[in-house]
Parts: sequence; structure tokens; C-alpha cells
Amino acid sequence: MGAPQIVVGLTGATGAIYGVRLLQRLRELGARTHLVVSPAGVLNAHHELGLDRRALEALADIAYAPGDVGAAIASGSFPTAGMVIAPCSMKTLAAVALGLSDNLLSRAADVTLKERRRLVLMVRETPFNLAHLRNMTAVTEMGGIIFPPLPAFYHRPDSIDALVNDSVERVLALLGFGEAAPRTWQGL
Repeated sequence: MGAPQIVVGLTGATGAIYGVRLLQRLRELGARTHLVVSPAGVLNAHHELGLDRRALEALADIAYAPGDVGAAIASGSFPTAGMVIAPCSMKTLAAVALGLSDNLLSRAADVTLKERRRLVLMVRETPFNLAHLRNMTAVTEMGGIIFPPLPAFYHRPDSIDALVNDSVERVLALLGFGEAAPRTWQGL
């Protein structure tokens, strides 16, 4: 059996570092990554990390244009181990919750759900309004996992990098990579 195939989406919500770090870790773990970045995701990655579309796409094994709804990852017959949208904007969350497959990102998420594969949405917004909460509930009821990258402090992180890494490792565990990089906990 070959390397696990993981679909990664990046949207325009703040937190592009989560998607970038996830792609880096998946490569280290030997996974084959399929990337879709929304136009707003490119803009945000540029503002937050100084990366353009080409630099983002270089982090993945295969990159697709958001409008390419005929891409392999838009079909349930294409085997993947799951999909993560990191970060996931409220717009993309709404599209997934309502089954609006009007671009490759939302179509790949829809396929992931219909095939009963693991879908993890690292939603980035606060505070939540009622529409956000209802959309999160709808995705959860369909089998998706809502994973806001909230910082954990029990392992006493000493940097933003440590906080980002902790969230990414938890997502990797949800995808079946086990404790990819075990976290340490230091009692008080």
C-alpha cells in the first residue's frame, strides 16, 4: 500500500501558518498531499507569511486550482485518508455545512463527508455568531470534526511556534498519524 493521501485546503481566515506547518509535517511523515488554496487564502498567506501561490503549492505534492472541479480529489473514487482545511474561514464552513460544492475546496470536502472519510476544519473566527455555531453543528452531524486551533498551555509552550505545532500534531493524530510528535506535560 502506498503513502496515505491527504487533501489540504487553505482559506482566507487568519492562521495560514497552520496549513503551512501541516503540509510540512505531512511531507516529513511520508504522506502524499493534495492542496487547494482559495484566492483569499493566497492573499492571507502573503500578508501573514510573505508566501505567494507558487511557494504554497511547492509545499504539496499536487496543487489544484480552486475552479478545477474536475480534479481527481472531486471524485469519491479517488482514495484519500482524509482532508483538513487549515485555516477554515466561516465562508468555507458555511459552504461545507450546506453542501455548496461550487469550487474544488468545498467539493473535495463534500466528497470527503459523503465517502465517510475524516474531515477536519480548523475554523478561525471569534466570537462565533449563531450562523457559525449552526454551521459547525451541521458539519459535526455529517461526521466532520470542528477543530478551532485553540492554544493549550499545560505543556508550557515557550513560543508561538510551540502553540502552532501542538495544534498541528493533534490534527495529525485525528488523521491517524498517532502521536506524530508526542507533547510533553509538565505538572504545576
